[in-house]
Amino acid sequence: MNIHFSRNIIFCFLFLVFTSAVTAQELPFSKAMISVSPELKQSFVKGSRLFIHITKLNDKEPRSHSEITIGITADHWEAADKLVIDKRHKNYQAIGLNKWLGKAGDKYYYQAVYKQNIDDAQENIPGNLYSGIDSVILSSKSNLSISINKIIPPFEIIDHKFVKTVMVKSELLTAFFGRTRNLKAAILLPSSYYEHPEKSFPICYRAPGLNGRYDAINRFFKNKTLTDWWFSGNAPQVIYVFLDSQGPFGDTYQVDSENNGPCGKALTEELIPEIEKQVHYKSESKMRFLAGASTGGWVALGLQIFYPDFFDGTWSYSPDPVDFEHYGLINIYKDSTIFYNRYGYLQPGKRTVYGEPTYSMKEWIEAENFASRTNNYLISGGQFGAYNAVFGPKGSDGLPSLMFDPYTGVIDHAVAKQWEKYDLKKVLEKNWSILGPKLQGKIWIWTGDMDGLYSNVATRFLKTFLDKTENPRSDAKISFTPMAGHTAEWSDQAVLKMIAEKVAKK
Repeated sequence: MNIHFSRNIIFCFLFLVFTSAVTAQELPFSKAMISVSPELKQSFVKGSRLFIHITKLNDKEPRSHSEITIGITADHWEAADKLVIDKRHKNYQAIGLNKWLGKAGDKYYYQAVYKQNIDDAQENIPGNLYSGIDSVILSSKSNLSISINKIIPPFEIIDHKFVKTVMVKSELLTAFFGRTRNLKAAILLPSSYYEHPEKSFPICYRAPGLNGRYDAINRFFKNKTLTDWWFSGNAPQVIYVFLDSQGPFGDTYQVDSENNGPCGKALTEELIPEIEKQVHYKSESKMRFLAGASTGGWVALGLQIFYPDFFDGTWSYSPDPVDFEHYGLINIYKDSTIFYNRYGYLQPGKRTVYGEPTYSMKEWIEAENFASRTNNYLISGGQFGAYNAVFGPKGSDGLPSLMFDPYTGVIDHAVAKQWEKYDLKKVLEKNWSILGPKLQGKIWIWTGDMDGLYSNVATRFLKTFLDKTENPRSDAKISFTPMAGHTAEWSDQAVLKMIAEKVAKK
């Protein structure tokens, strides 16, 4: 496909054909013309991923919920030019068209996002550009005129007496990437904190779910029942720290990796010391805990295992796969592809609590391929883009090496082998004589036995291993709730109460 570009020359691409309820028909837009407003031209980063979100619903911004999204990596788009999208070229990808039932005369809303933040692989995050919302009546002669005229501002953390925010420049990550990288966290202080300002309170680091940010503390304050309890005097007197998982390829999982850099080292040697200095925590008190659900559950467990002396206990809810022989329903070391199981059926990636598959691995990866400027899941910011960057080696091009082919799902077992150092069950198996004694009394894991991502399977095999350990025999508390789904029983209150119970026994 040859497309010639130069300054002030319009380039275009062909919209996909979509299937309606009756027959296949062409997307009924003549063209879309995208421009960047003058005040944002200095902020524009060439070669980033452009999305146009289209929806029939008007209760939310299209960028947060759309039936159709069209994407293009705008390699040759200059901020001073217009990008024109019409029917003459095929330089695009699209999702949702095969399920769209639109017809002429329907009203649709649309919005564009330009995903350009090189330090964060997500779409709706600070530093990315976007347009306002406009609407169109479907017609083969419709023209969309889109002005990218807004920039997503930095996160704002609630201004409250009992909230502190911490931001430190990471010298470790700055050296790794060759550009400034900052570490962030939000701290929720216990209700008696100012009555005892020099006291060393127990401290819990709350690892967020996939791609969570430290502004999760804002949602804590939006829950009146939770905040009333927190300030009632009945809540455990624990410092609760909301971590941030920002990374250039997606969630960093807070561990050292070849692609994301020394994230675990930066957390434990740069961010946490600064936090604990500000809140007067004394490490000799041995009350430094971890908690999290889903991705945060893996992080909470992984950090406890990788830093067994640094942390003093972990509460892990519905962790991501802790055993890569059961990576969902996939054995990355032996299976040939992640798209089909050994019986030749499409490999499911998600299900209901009744066991009904809702989303295949093939569909999942297709969506992540779409989200990345590389047209594969490398920089998707999604679950598998993050896994790949955290667990895998760096490739010769400086980007993560793909553990499986983005279009066929075929596994590269040489790369998969290198994931072993993050396979938590294998880490424990290989190092139990050293880790076992250090982890006694420090591990609590819960998951639903109908986890929607099949993560309970890996947790079952982890439990099987731990139940057979000797010298010492593991005292990890691992429980499964029948018919419960992914993170169904996660509760900040429950975790904090269990931490208080543990502290009371010291």
